[in-house]
Amino acid sequence: MTISGKARLAGVLGWPVGHSKSPLLHNFWFERHGLDGVYVPLPVAPEDLAPVMRALPRMGFLGCNVTLPHKAAMLDLVDAVDPLAAAIGAVNTVLVGDAGSLTGYNTDGLGFLAHLDGCAPDWRAATRRVVLLGAGGAARALAFTFLAAGIHELALVNRTPERAAALVARLGDQNDAAVLALPWAERHRALEGADLLVNTTSLGMVGQPALDLDLAALPATAIVADIVYTPLSTPLLSEARRRGHRTVDGLGMLLHQAVPGFTHWGGTRPVVDEATRRLMLAPPVAEPKAG
Repeated sequence: MTISGKARLAGVLGWPVGHSKSPLLHNFWFERHGLDGVYVPLPVAPEDLAPVMRALPRMGFLGCNVTLPHKAAMLDLVDAVDPLAAAIGAVNTVLVGDAGSLTGYNTDGLGFLAHLDGCAPDWRAATRRVVLLGAGGAARALAFTFLAAGIHELALVNRTPERAAALVARLGDQNDAAVLALPWAERHRALEGADLLVNTTSLGMVGQPALDLDLAALPATAIVADIVYTPLSTPLLSEARRRGHRTVDGLGMLLHQAVPGFTHWGGTRPVVDEATRRLMLAPPVAEPKAG
């Protein structure tokens, strides 16, 4: 990797941010493309967020990714917000313009769809009804993105019914799509007639309880996706494969959501391939012990 005094600068902004794999990914792409650039972690406390964002273009940064807890606050700190990010109510990517202006985007849903396109190229033509498990930030991003893509029916199933109802109200009327909230007790029956099932909850993640879901009512042609990527093959995906469903793991969403940002600050569009996946799945290198 070449880093000079003219290096392209970008980073990931959060509090904390030490857990983020974004520096690993973006610096891999900088090196792969032989670019003079570096992507750094930017640990910023909430009370320091506004001055840091004002300073970002002055320090020569071309942009940044945004993680918790700053995604919602970023809406009020950029000069312009992409309509999809405004609808979702969260920003995960900020691009610096030629005059130092800041524009906020949300690429989570677009990253998921890009991964879905690669795993199941026919899904757009074959999918009318989508069932989303969860009503948090990821579900919100996917719901708005699915509706923008022309989905006809969207069913939201969440453990807290009030949150699902609030998301349905936020979605409003979009493209004449039918959007409904269903109680968690009806999650098994909600799978009837579904073309795509997506788990956006943390259930099934390492350290979390398993997702209790009976797939018996799910049509054999349905695609099953999980945004959890630790483990890569969640119990939901394992059971879906056992039943013969096509499956989509959560790692691709993480990788593809990073593409628009790197395209801006790297000046070239990176490819998400098997080498990129292996990099992100490799165990972290242990730090040397002192002494």
